[in-house]
Amino acid sequence: MQAACDDHGIELRPHIKTHKMVPVARMQLEAGARGLTCAKIGEAEAMLPSGVRSLFIAHSLVDPAQGRRLAALAEQLDDLRVAVTSEVHVDALARVAQASGRALSVMMAIDSGLGREGVRSAAAAERTASALTKYPQLRLSGFYTHEGFFYGLPPAEQTAKARVLLDHLIAVRNAVDSKLPLWPGCSVTAKLLTSMAPGVVQAVRPGSYVFGDLSLCATTGIMERNEVALHVLATVVDKPEPGLALIDAGSKTFSSDKTAEGVSALAADGRDIKVVRVNEEHGYLRGSEVDALKIGERLVLIPAHVCTVVNLTDRVVVTSGSQVTDTWNVDARGRVQ
Repeated sequence: MQAACDDHGIELRPHIKTHKMVPVARMQLEAGARGLTCAKIGEAEAMLPSGVRSLFIAHSLVDPAQGRRLAALAEQLDDLRVAVTSEVHVDALARVAQASGRALSVMMAIDSGLGREGVRSAAAAERTASALTKYPQLRLSGFYTHEGFFYGLPPAEQTAKARVLLDHLIAVRNAVDSKLPLWPGCSVTAKLLTSMAPGVVQAVRPGSYVFGDLSLCATTGIMERNEVALHVLATVVDKPEPGLALIDAGSKTFSSDKTAEGVSALAADGRDIKVVRVNEEHGYLRGSEVDALKIGERLVLIPAHVCTVVNLTDRVVVTSGSQVTDTWNVDARGRVQ
């Protein structure tokens, strides 16, 4: 990902919500990332030991009590940016800025199809930009989006949809100021946009690319199964009937996220073994090769959604081949405020 950005003069500002680990953030920065993206102030605080100097908090801040923490965070950075997500959000963000005692650089969110935060039109962007001018402590510094609906798109549809995405982002940005940067953010589109939009997009903010999951290797096809770097190691604990085996990993390991086909995880070695149902502490295995499993056997599984899996554990075990080389704490786990 860093090489793709470097080849086209685009900054990589990865979202740490996927890994939440200082060692991984440090590796991203050492490889050339220009900064990090976080969802919450707590995540940003947890990443400071990585040596990061530029952070973007891509979420709607509304609580003035967070102002003091923002000020303390800014003191340890060269560049701190926050998000404005709608016209009605401006007044609340201004109260946060006032409580921080600092002027804040602001990135305006654009809704590009996910239907979540962000201005829905060029006119809404103009109104939001106008509202920001009422507050000298808020300075519009660019635009961002999360084009998360791409996670459901097969490879054949991605390029055409990316062109529509770019046209929309450019139109909304240009209605306010054509010189301001665009920072889209999605692992499905990041490498595609680096090649399609050099000079148009200034930064990309992918997150899950760093490890991969079924969404990236099976649904969208942007990586191969053998490129996925994070797995769940689970143990077969029972075989109550033919065609069914149970493992000791359920929703407290995989979360409730599934693929569109209802799969929580697949065997990483390519066997026809899938987690098709989860309770809190059990996963239900089905597939043509399930009956060959033995109780006590360990399975290496690719989860449907890696971000939630990491957030449900305190530590990850680092391996090289079959050798354990380290254990990393999930430093920002639970940092949701």
